[in-house]
Amino acid sequence: MVEFWTFGCYNCRNIEPYVKEWHAKYADQGLVVIAIHSPEFSYERSIDSVKEYIDEHQIQYAVPIDNGFETWRKYRNRYWPTLYLIDKQGVIQYVKIGEGGYAETDRQIRRLLAENDSPSS
Repeated sequence: MVEFWTFGCYNCRNIEPYVKEWHAKYADQGLVVIAIHSPEFSYERSIDSVKEYIDEHQIQYAVPIDNGFETWRKYRNRYWPTLYLIDKQGVIQYVKIGEGGYAETDRQIRRLLAENDSPSS
């Protein structure tokens, strides 16, 4: 899972508990969460502030900093938050923009993890 987010975004904060839950629930089954921090406002560019937020919110997955929006542009991303589910071949299989749809996202995670368990994998 690749998530584009920023710590000052209200909507990003609202999906954070779900991303944390998916990480806790599925990491041992192969889910890797990478939460790319791409700042919307200048105050969100501070790496120290991002680190402080990560510590305060006990985020346990990788959080690369994308202050220059290089990764954002490579994904052709346009919104905070956006989740991308990527299969083991590196193909984007599911995109969720904004809040909501948590049950469907969970179902898609389980579907992709089950594909990883199949004998033809």
